[in-house]
Order: sequence, then C-alpha cells, then structure tokens
Amino acid sequence: MAEIPTNLLPDEASPEWMNKGDNAWQLTAATLVGLQSVPGLVILYGSIVKKKWAVNSAFMALYAFAAVLVCWVGWGYHMSFGDKMLPFLGRPDISLDQKFLLDKAYVGYLPSATLVYFQFVFAAITLILVAGALLGRMNFHAWMLFVPLWLTFSYTFTAYSLWCPGGWLAKLGIIDYAGGYVIHLSSGVAGFTAAYWVGPRTNKDRERFPPNNILLMLAGAGLLWMGWSGFNGGGPFAANTDASLAILNTHVCTATSLLTWLLLDIVFFGKPSVIGATQGMITGLVCITPAAGVVQGWAAILMGILSGSIPWYSMMVLHKKIWLLKQVDDTMAVFHTHAVAGSLGGILAGFFANPKLNRIFYMVKDWQHYIGLAYGLQNGRTAAGLKQMGVQLLGILFVVVLNVFVTSAICLLIRLVVPLRLTDEELQTGDDAIHGEEAYALWGDGEKYESKHNSLHGVEEFPQVVSKEVEMA
Repeated sequence: MAEIPTNLLPDEASPEWMNKGDNAWQLTAATLVGLQSVPGLVILYGSIVKKKWAVNSAFMALYAFAAVLVCWVGWGYHMSFGDKMLPFLGRPDISLDQKFLLDKAYVGYLPSATLVYFQFVFAAITLILVAGALLGRMNFHAWMLFVPLWLTFSYTFTAYSLWCPGGWLAKLGIIDYAGGYVIHLSSGVAGFTAAYWVGPRTNKDRERFPPNNILLMLAGAGLLWMGWSGFNGGGPFAANTDASLAILNTHVCTATSLLTWLLLDIVFFGKPSVIGATQGMITGLVCITPAAGVVQGWAAILMGILSGSIPWYSMMVLHKKIWLLKQVDDTMAVFHTHAVAGSLGGILAGFFANPKLNRIFYMVKDWQHYIGLAYGLQNGRTAAGLKQMGVQLLGILFVVVLNVFVTSAICLLIRLVVPLRLTDEELQTGDDAIHGEEAYALWGDGEKYESKHNSLHGVEEFPQVVSKEVEMA
C-alpha cells in the first residue's frame, strides 16, 4: 500500500475530514462572488446612473457589503443555516468563536469559516441588488437602517427555508441550485416593493437618466459575468464535475440570453443597444442560477433564449401597459431582470432538471424528489414531475409574499425614524448635497446623450436639449 504524500497528511491545521482542494475552490469561488459586488456592482451602479448620482449609487453598494458582513457574523449566518428554531428560521448566534469556525461545516468537507464567508457574499450581493431599484432618491440614512433590518427579517427566512436542510421548502425538495429564489427573486420583489414606499425620482430624472460612463458600466458588467463562475460553480461546495457543468451552463445561457436581447433590440428599435445587451446578460445569469448544475447544456441554450426574450417583453412592452409597473420607479429595472428572470429560472429548473444531475448535486437516491417535469413525462413519472413543478411554484409564492410583507413593514418602520426619500433640495443637487463629494470634476449631466436606448426600459423618447444661445435668439 502506497504511503500518503507528506503534504496530504492530516495535522492540526488540516484535519482528516477536510478536503484541501474543495476548501481552496470554495474560498476562491466566494472571492469571485465578492468581486461581483466590490468592485463589480460598485462600478456598474456608479457608471450607469446620471453623473450627479454616481457617488451615492456606488456608495450604497459599498456600505451594504460592509454592513451585511458585520450582521452576518453577529447573527445572520446562524439564523440562515444554524440550529432550527422554526421551520423557516434558525436560532440567532454569533459566528466568531474559533471552535465553531474551525470545526467541520454542516455540508461538504470544509471548515465552517469557509462556509460563513461563502454564504456572506451571497447575502451581501442580495442587498446590493435591492439597492438597484432605489438609486437616485433614497435617503442614505434610511438605507443604513434598511440593510440590517432586511437581512435579519427577510433574507434569513428565505435562506433557511430553501437552503438549510431543516428548512420547510428544502424538505419538500425545491430546486434552487445557487439562488434564483433566495437571491434574485427576493431582491427583485423587495427592491420593487421598497421603491413603491420610497417614492419616485424627480420627474426630470425619470425622463432623462443617461449613464455617465458606458465603458465603466461594461467593466462592472464584465466583473459581474465572470464572477458568476464562483456564484454557480460554488454551489456543490466541492471541486467536482457538477461544479464544472454549472460553470459551463452559466456562460452558455448568459451568452445566448445577451444575443437574444440584442437581436430583439435591433429588430424592434433599429440599433444594437449596449445597455440592452447588458440587461440581457444579467437576465441570462439570473435565469440559469437556480438550475445551473442540474440541467443539460441544450437546456441552458433554451433557457438563454427564454431569459433573453421574456424579461425583454416584460420590460419593453408590459411595463408600459400594466398600471402598477408604471407607478413604481424601479431605477435599475430590478423587477424585470431579477424577479421575472429569477421566477422564470425556477420554473424552468422544475421542467428541465435532470434526475441524474440532481442525484449528483443533492447526493440523494430519493426518486420522489428532484425530477424535472420533462423527464417525468419521458420516464412515466409524470406525478413526480408535476409535484416538482408544484414545489417550484410554491417557492415563488412564498418568496413573493414574504418579501412584499416584510419589506413593506421595514419601510414603514424606518420612516417613523427618518424620511425614506431625500429632500427636494438634495434630489436636485445629488452627490454634493448628500456626501459633499462628486464623482467627476466635469460640467454637465450627459446632455449630449439623446438615444432612447439610454433608458433602462428602452422605450422613452427624450426631447432634444435646446441651448441657451438658441433660446435667447
């Protein structure tokens, strides 16, 4: 019998239960997800908004990242993944003691410290996505209160219910590979709900909100896309074949979605919109997330086509027709890119989920769970496939109802302490009035941009700016 190489021998720092390769990949995946937020979404938010909101938008993301971490190790992790207190919530506890952090985590061959870090970056990006719906008018002090409250009373509930083995939806066998429900559907619904309570931007900003730097916006979008290798690739908590499949499916779906959105923009608007392509990229990433490691490559292609077209239709067509969507000022169209795309991904996961891939990921032999409806119909197990689809729909209903209620309650509570919306003076001035700082030492707010594609919803026609000299003449 060959001896174990010296570098693989267990010691106090590398106990027998820990897999060094898995641990190294999980820390790398977590850092990739962290880079999606800082600097990814910090750059994206700071560049896609009007110049006067660049600092405020970027800082809302940076603040959320820091605040979530402190809350996460203070009580959030155990409420999401700790000992059961309720069917939808764990018992609050701190995650700072070395005995707990160095012990084996509840899943995988990892120390708990790795899992605390990995799950933190997911919680952080969820709050940052919520912020996308609120850019350009929310009181920063209100945002400072919103982040810990929403993390505590919304995110932990969904994370425990769907991802923790003791959660009620997890026991029913819901498929949410890496956060289509917990992160994207939650943030889309919560952002839309909070936007209703905060109120809209100024009329001037709603009519004209050109990005201050499209090239930087693409840099942030690129970090978001590439970081998704860790987002979905970290789902199995192991450096295994399913992680490889999840990463490949992620990029295939995303590329297909981007191209689908781009073609629709060209056909209906006549020009290839860079902002539109970015939205198509995001919807593809979101849609594949709940299914990344449990569907085949051809399914990822089909999901990309649907994620590039259905959210496009909801944003470009339905947004102008449905009264509620027109009333709520969702700055980054988070409802369409995350709530619609996340729900779509959850439903498609329930349809395309492959039984073998589910066994690899969930490590179970229970044939009553984790079978997509398509395979149920093919294998004569229609009842099991329909049950899976029903569980997926139940998960959507739970996340939507919880987030509408909890987000509304939090906003109503906060406005008893501080205003949710900035004052009229602050809304007119922007960054300088709020932070005493400005992003650029340049004049103007991008008045030269006249393309209708500068709107996130891509449908408004803006009037030409008339110079003062012409007016005087």
